[in-house]
Amino acid sequence: MSNEVLDSVYEIIKAAPHSGQSLLLFALMKTLDIQKGGHMYLLSKLKDMEPATRQLAYGLMELMVDNQTLSEEWQVKLQQIESAIRSNQ
Repeated sequence: MSNEVLDSVYEIIKAAPHSGQSLLLFALMKTLDIQKGGHMYLLSKLKDMEPATRQLAYGLMELMVDNQTLSEEWQVKLQQIESAIRSNQ
């Protein structure tokens, strides 16, 4: 599941790095990446997501529950996503 979710999130962000949906997913990933931060994410932001994006958000949360945010795969994909966000493609 982790490959599928992370790849889908990456493809959405890569396609439109500055769209609202991309930035919502990116913010969630960054929040889930902070282990001692208590994963503070305003859950009302889920209302701003389209249904497909919200399903990916739930998938990201499941990865956090399974401690996959500590994996190399998560870190590599997060770096790729950060690069896409920083680029002005």
